[in-house]
Amino acid sequence: MNEKETAEIRRQFRPGQNVVQHIRGCYINEKREVVTEFSPSLALMEESEAEKLLGILKKTLSGTLGKNLVDLSFATSQVVDSEEHRLLSSLRTSGLADDEAVHTIFTRIAESAQLEGPYLILLASGKYDVPYRAKDGETLEDASSEVYTFLLCSLCPIKITKPALSYYAAQNEFHNRREDWLVSPPEAGFLFPSFDGRCANLYGALYYSKSAADNHPELIDALFRLEPPAPADEQRESFHAVLAESLGNACSLDVAQAVHGKLCALIEDHKANHEEAPLSISGETVRQTLSACGVEEAHVAAFEQKFSETFGEDAELRPQNLVNTKQYELRTPDVTIRVNPERADLVEARVIDGVRCLVIRAEEGVELNGLNVHWPGEQPAEPSPGAVGKEKREP
Repeated sequence: MNEKETAEIRRQFRPGQNVVQHIRGCYINEKREVVTEFSPSLALMEESEAEKLLGILKKTLSGTLGKNLVDLSFATSQVVDSEEHRLLSSLRTSGLADDEAVHTIFTRIAESAQLEGPYLILLASGKYDVPYRAKDGETLEDASSEVYTFLLCSLCPIKITKPALSYYAAQNEFHNRREDWLVSPPEAGFLFPSFDGRCANLYGALYYSKSAADNHPELIDALFRLEPPAPADEQRESFHAVLAESLGNACSLDVAQAVHGKLCALIEDHKANHEEAPLSISGETVRQTLSACGVEEAHVAAFEQKFSETFGEDAELRPQNLVNTKQYELRTPDVTIRVNPERADLVEARVIDGVRCLVIRAEEGVELNGLNVHWPGEQPAEPSPGAVGKEKREP
């Protein structure tokens, strides 16, 4: 699924859309036991409560594609005949009316998901009349091209609030507020089937994880019987390890800046061009950048081999998982330097009098904890009229 398709489904989770037709849920305690099940009715809820519930479900379709939202693909054999695909299909086609299927997925999640503390499992089934979209991009709301029937699952931790002193305006009094249990945004979840090309794709599912460091692989294995993709943070760490090990001493600051700049530029161009297809790169993209930096061919070949061994032959990675476009940080054991990513050129690595140094061009003002400072030998500016330290006037 691309960003537009994900956003289109996400917009349907709001009061008045009437897309979500049935919700079922259960409460899982700290011992991974199904304590109770429930089936709330959006029609009988107060509008504010229904809006909050839909907002929680909507969070399962939020985040960055390739990082928080990952496409999962079933093998043809799974779609034709597999227990895991039959279970998901039964839940979807029955609109959660198949009690046995509902109990099965509740139990399967409870036994596999490794979440801290108690949590809720929310299952939502719905039907979306997909509006027809003309060739010029105009959407005709009164003309439906097809009906997209889906299943959405959210795993929401239950957090306990702390006791506090509260002020009650109506009584104009202070009272203790007892601790309470609150439903938190989803930690993990999925949408089945995928909404690809604005229609159902029974060969795919969209999987959500709140954390970029832990995508709960045990849950992916239990529900989809698929090899879990590496979390985004793990991909970045592996990519850094590939560069460092294959380049050795050739992994200089200049080379690292070039690779970082190239990936950031690809991300920015993709965003500026409003391309619908998700952006991905291969090892060839980085290889070309290394060659352009003058890295020796032996190191470039070592990078290609290490990249294939780590990520697989013909691997396609999301550059958003490999670099942080909003942060540019250099760190030593005693000093941390944060630089505007757009001005990484202000930092250079030099050897001065035999000492390795990071040189930062300071073309404008410099502050130390909010205090304007000047370079040694620099002529200070004349104090302005009325400044502190002006001569005393005679009475």
